Amino acid sequence: MNCRVPLCLAVLLSATSAFAADRGDRIDRHLDARGERIDHQLDVRGDRIERRFDRRADRAAAHGHPRAAARLDARGERIDRRLDRRGDHIEARLDRRGDRIERRWDRRS
Repeated sequence: MNCRVPLCLAVLLSATSAFAADRGDRIDRHLDARGERIDHQLDVRGDRIERRFDRRADRAAAHGHPRAAARLDARGERIDRRLDRRGDHIEARLDRRGDRIERRWDRRS
């Protein structure tokens, strides 16, 4: 049993030092996850808005207003597209920031 204690301690210390040395990688992963989460939230929001405008367009078409239906449908698609672009832009920006931080930490070590 006494043999295992130093071995466990050595493994624990090496794992701790390896974990501490990868701070740039951890920050990069954190920023990547944050960017994906924001992108997903904006995608969901855009899809929900587009569905609402589609329902409004369907009601307008059912009541005999084809131009209003086309306008509502186009507006919903524009909003969804804008939110998708915004989410992609934020995700890309956070990815670049994480990569830059990771490279900086790699140079330090």
